[in-house]
Amino acid sequence: MTRSFVRSVVFPLGLAGLLGGCAMTFDASTLGAKVTLSEPAGSQVQGEAFSINKKFVYLLLGTVPASRPSLERVLAGQLGDAGEVTNLSIRARSKFADLLVTVLTAGLVVPRTVTFEGVVVQR
Repeated sequence: MTRSFVRSVVFPLGLAGLLGGCAMTFDASTLGAKVTLSEPAGSQVQGEAFSINKKFVYLLLGTVPASRPSLERVLAGQLGDAGEVTNLSIRARSKFADLLVTVLTAGLVVPRTVTFEGVVVQR
């Protein structure tokens, strides 16, 4: 790599990441339903498993959020009338297509894929 490429592209991307770019916060206390990250050890969870992918988009090297996935909307669509979510897992990653968009736009658009997984239990 040339020094000019490192100075103009790699360094700003790394700096944006260090300064908190692409940070996500999810708060389960405001959902209005019981949500747990795991069940007690040795217990079997009986319910309907779900896995939902959503896009999360940032602008300007990941410093300005353009769209955020809503944990409330995802879980509201899964819960229905009564129930709770157990074994909730939230995973954010950059897929190949996300990285391609980031490179092609020179970091102006930084998409991420967020996967929500869990089990809906009717109690």
